[in-house]
Amino acid sequence: MSTPPLPPIRDVIQRHGLAASKALGQNFLLDEQLLARIAALPGDLAGAQVLEVGPGPGGLTRALLRAGARVTAIEMDRRCLPALAELGESFPGQLTVIEGDALKLDHNALMNAEPFHVLSNLPYNVGTALFVRWLSGEAWPPLWQSLTLMFQREVADRIAAGAGEDAYGRLAVLAQWRSEARLAMKVHRSAFTPPPKVMSAIVHVTPAAMPEGVSARMLERLTEAAFGQRRKMLRQSLKGVPGALEALSRIGIDETRRAETVSVAEFVALARALGAARAEP
Repeated sequence: MSTPPLPPIRDVIQRHGLAASKALGQNFLLDEQLLARIAALPGDLAGAQVLEVGPGPGGLTRALLRAGARVTAIEMDRRCLPALAELGESFPGQLTVIEGDALKLDHNALMNAEPFHVLSNLPYNVGTALFVRWLSGEAWPPLWQSLTLMFQREVADRIAAGAGEDAYGRLAVLAQWRSEARLAMKVHRSAFTPPPKVMSAIVHVTPAAMPEGVSARMLERLTEAAFGQRRKMLRQSLKGVPGALEALSRIGIDETRRAETVSVAEFVALARALGAARAEP
C-alpha cells in the first residue's frame, strides 16, 4: 500500500511550536522505525479500527495510518489539533480526531460499538487509570481486541509480573486473570523528546476466556484489600471482606501468607469460592 510522503515528525513539532507539556505527561516519539514496529505488534491492521489516546503531534498515528488502520484519536491538547488535521488530510477517511479527556469519554460508543484495537503512547499521568478501566467490568470479552500501550518500565513490570516477584501486585492480577499480558518491547528514554527520567516499555494484552463463576467486582475487591496491606498476612488484610477468611480455609490457602505470594489462579479460586458462598441460601 503506497502512502503519501510526510515531513519528519521533528519538523512538524517545530513548525507548530509543540513543546511537550509536563503537565499533560507528554513525551514525543520521533523514531519512525520504532513507531512502525510498535504499530506492527497487534498484527495486520489494514482496515481495522484503532483507538489512540494522546497522539500529540501524530508520530504513532502516522505509523497506524500507514498500516491501513482507521484511527480514532483522543487528544485534549488543542495545540496538537492542527498537526493532526494535516495528517488526516494526507490519509482521507482514515483519521477521526476527538478533542477531549479520554477518562471522561465512552470509548465503545466512540468506536460505534464495533471491535477495535488500542495502541497508544499513553500520557504518564493517566496511563494506569485508563488501563484499569479497560480491564474492569463484568462484560467480557471486551470490544477491544488488543491493548498495545507504552508505560513507564516499572508500571509495565507490574502488569507482567508473576506471583513472588517484587513487581507483582493488584495490577498484575487484573491484567492476567482473564487476559494474556506480556512485556513486548523495551524503549530507551533517549527515544523520546524530551527524554523522560525513567525507562519505558510496551505492554501487549489480549483478552482470554473469563473463568466461570467469578465476578470481576469480587476479584477487584479482594485484590484491593489484599494488596492494600500487602506486607500483612491475608488473615489481617482480608478480614474486612465478609466471608473471605472462611473461603481461604475452604480452598486450602494458608491465611498466614501475604498477597504477593498468592498466584492469579489462587485469587480467581478465592473469588469463585466467595461468590459461591454468598449465593448459597
